[in-house]
Amino acid sequence: MSKKLSILGSTGSIGTQSLDVAEMRGYEVIALSAEKNAELLEQQIRKYKPKYAALADEKAASALRAAVADTDTKVYSGAEGVCACAAAPEADTVINAVVGIAGLRPTLTAIDCGKTVALANKETLVAGGELVMSRAAEKGVAILPVDSEHSAIFQCLQGMNKKEELKSIILTASGGPFFGKKREELENVTLSQALHHPNWSMGAKITVDSATMMNKGLELIEAVWLFGVEPSMIDIVIHRESVVHSLIEYRDNSVIAQLGEPDMRIPIQYALTYPERYPSPVKKLNLWEHSHLTFYRPDYETFRCLEVCREAITRGGLFPCVANGANEMANYLFRCGKIGFLEIADTVERVMEITPASSGYRLEDVLEADAAARERAKALLARP
Repeated sequence: MSKKLSILGSTGSIGTQSLDVAEMRGYEVIALSAEKNAELLEQQIRKYKPKYAALADEKAASALRAAVADTDTKVYSGAEGVCACAAAPEADTVINAVVGIAGLRPTLTAIDCGKTVALANKETLVAGGELVMSRAAEKGVAILPVDSEHSAIFQCLQGMNKKEELKSIILTASGGPFFGKKREELENVTLSQALHHPNWSMGAKITVDSATMMNKGLELIEAVWLFGVEPSMIDIVIHRESVVHSLIEYRDNSVIAQLGEPDMRIPIQYALTYPERYPSPVKKLNLWEHSHLTFYRPDYETFRCLEVCREAITRGGLFPCVANGANEMANYLFRCGKIGFLEIADTVERVMEITPASSGYRLEDVLEADAAARERAKALLARP
């Protein structure tokens, strides 16, 4: 069945691969949005001819509007413009590949408009999982995972008859560039070292999150909401080769895994074609080319973000939002060269400690908690 897509974050890694899949499957691109890459978005507009486009950065949007004045594409700007693309009336499916908590409002907008959401923005569920999942249930909207790990779990669960058959979910992690290192060895690591991911090509923020293993902690929180399980049912295993994308364990101790080449176009396509499968542009997995598949227990003492995230979702309320907000600020300051690598986890942990407990929440509460967490992180990291 042909689909009409709105792709949010179209200039990033997931966004550009989503366009590859859309082109191969012959899907119509209705709307595109990005943060500020006007040059690439202009190229995409001229190639895919969407009805709508948006840049979150107002200045970049103004430049784009002038650059594509000869086209029929209407250009929006700011956060409201991105939400307008999520609400594009002609689109039936929204791929949300926005980075950070900025993806939360567009997700809610898409849900309110009754659109299927192919979700690659993990912060949507980390920061506002209760709000998002309840809204999706109310509207009868499907939220389909795009992250390779959550797609793997989703695929493995297709064979499950009853929820009580599930014993645990096992998330795989590459371990990032600092696998095997101890805390003292990470005192002086540089940004370029942190950006040297062994298997995946991702944006800077997500790659640094992989280096701290915060990315896997966020995925743990996301899995709780996507699959309706307790945090205690989710395990993490280091798998350096990124061939086994995740696994599930049944109550009889049988384990089912999903394998494939480390290429995001498989989970992107499955989110768009579910429950059907079609040929993909991804290379066939030949196991003899991967003579060794290795698995290790995570080092929770060195990569403390993992347990901080587990604690956040276990405590519930707005604590996952707080952990995410503090991390986004600390991650940004590290990328700007203003703090050290180890200060990222230290800051997230400290902000969690000084944040009071909370229970139910609205969107406004999520945004306020996020802003407060960022400010607390910034204050803790301020240099004299």
